[in-house]
Amino acid sequence: MHSFIVEAIGYLASIFLAISLVVNNDLKFRWINAFGCLSFIIYGVFINAVPIIFTNGFLLAINIYYLIKIYRSTEDFDMISFKGNEKLILKFLEFYKADIKNYFPDYTSQIETNNLKFVVLRDLVIANIFIGEMKTGGVVLVKLNYTVPKYRDYEVGRFIFNKKKEFLISRGVSKLIYDEVTNNGHKKFLKVMGFKKIYVDGKESYTKELLPV
Repeated sequence: MHSFIVEAIGYLASIFLAISLVVNNDLKFRWINAFGCLSFIIYGVFINAVPIIFTNGFLLAINIYYLIKIYRSTEDFDMISFKGNEKLILKFLEFYKADIKNYFPDYTSQIETNNLKFVVLRDLVIANIFIGEMKTGGVVLVKLNYTVPKYRDYEVGRFIFNKKKEFLISRGVSKLIYDEVTNNGHKKFLKVMGFKKIYVDGKESYTKELLPV
């Protein structure tokens, strides 16, 4: 039984390290890699392997250093409206076309003029693009709210829906609706952002009130 537990810890450590190598987010990489190093340290203690303990202890210290650095760093966020025919926007949509389909399978590149449209910059890099169809009564049907893989740590969402809530309200927005969400990761994001699950015509939808009901 003891040997089984030791082997399981060793396999778990390997799995953590393998997963850390395929994630796109720096923060996730550091956390998962740190758990992998910690598991290898425990494994090394069990089998009395000093090189494993020493090496992974050193790597764990590096991960902790960068995690502290990430959490202490301050990033500059900004929101800029666009018309829809700018070359940079079109290139962005084309570059991330395949990944956008994973989250918004019905989205087309046609951008209506009356839509609510803006990009979120993170340290002057386009991290997110938002396009919403303006309906009556201050309702916005979200057509696209795409964040590039590197910045999927919820900070962009908090910037849009919390810090820049007044920006949306000033544009006449009182309610946001996603009429259909198929990606599980996207569903988790919406729940974290305070969206409520509802059913419209039998479809699972998500909504968020910006003004007190």
